[in-house]
Amino acid sequence: MNARLAAALLVLLAALGGGALIAYRQSQAPQPAGALGQPLLKGLKAADVAAISIRQPKESLELRLKDGRWTIAERADFAADPAKVKEFAVKLIELRIGEADPLGEKDRARLHLDDSGARVDFRGADGKILAALVIGKKYFKREPDNPERAIADGRWAMRAGEPGTAFLVADPLSQASAKSADWIAKTAFSVERVKTLEVRPPSGEGWRIERKGDNADWKLTPLKAGEKLDVTRANSASYSLSLLELADVAPQDASPAATGLDKPTLVNATTLDGLSYAIKVGKLEGANYYVSFSPGDSLIKTRSLEKNEKAADKERRDKEFAERVKRIAERLPAEKQLSNYVLLIPKSKLEDTLKKRGELLEKKEPKKK
Repeated sequence: MNARLAAALLVLLAALGGGALIAYRQSQAPQPAGALGQPLLKGLKAADVAAISIRQPKESLELRLKDGRWTIAERADFAADPAKVKEFAVKLIELRIGEADPLGEKDRARLHLDDSGARVDFRGADGKILAALVIGKKYFKREPDNPERAIADGRWAMRAGEPGTAFLVADPLSQASAKSADWIAKTAFSVERVKTLEVRPPSGEGWRIERKGDNADWKLTPLKAGEKLDVTRANSASYSLSLLELADVAPQDASPAATGLDKPTLVNATTLDGLSYAIKVGKLEGANYYVSFSPGDSLIKTRSLEKNEKAADKERRDKEFAERVKRIAERLPAEKQLSNYVLLIPKSKLEDTLKKRGELLEKKEPKKK
């Protein structure tokens, strides 16, 4: 191949992208001896990792082990999901090299193996870096119509401190994200067996529903002449509070004005188990509401006997009651921890509870002429 033809081919390959250019270079230079099939982060042990930092172009996040639990530093040590942290760490430790190619400065930019990629640092308890990796462009065996949303076949990566080699691994590493929403557990506080529920928006008419027991009818107060409560909607409004999920947690410095919690919708609920919840619902941020809450801890621990209760029923009900009290008592410490933060909860989980008063009423059938 003469020099002019080689130069023209290089220009064409560069226009096609870093992968094509690397493929050409691979044919010109041998891959590092013994690299294929070897661990990408050789020598790194999960037991030694005390912090994982992920830095992307517009945000950064640090997961750190504190008092025996994984937390998110940028969210005032909000709890990270330990299963997600473990999965990510083990996945990177077990990564094997599928391809190793010479890497030039222009190639690094094309493969996002520069500041446009995601840098992951593993640190020990002393703060020293144990291993560092730059995770770059997705790799596809066949180019998809929408690379941003498509599931990749692998990922380009580069060891920090080794800018001359690009490694291809067979995992898309989709969890390499600096978004706190990708690291938190989705479990939120849960308002079960609602006894009273009151919703007061900052403007407009509020409402209150209540019942005496699990199988008792809901009542809307006050109920105006000619109105009738739609029991199905009342059930949905109360039951939805037991199915809440977390979408994210707000930064600790988020102001009440920014979150809308300076003029919130107030949701006050009590339960048949004796608990009370004062919930504030703020602005809608995308598909999520800003929410803060204060839980009560007056859990009823003694069961009231039912009228004409038989001995066989008493034993069964005592056992069921004791199990429920234990389950609720075990989750209360986590709920109290959550109450220290401003949460983001999907709109879909709150829309039944936040209905206007008129939407809780049965619709009147038009009179036939």
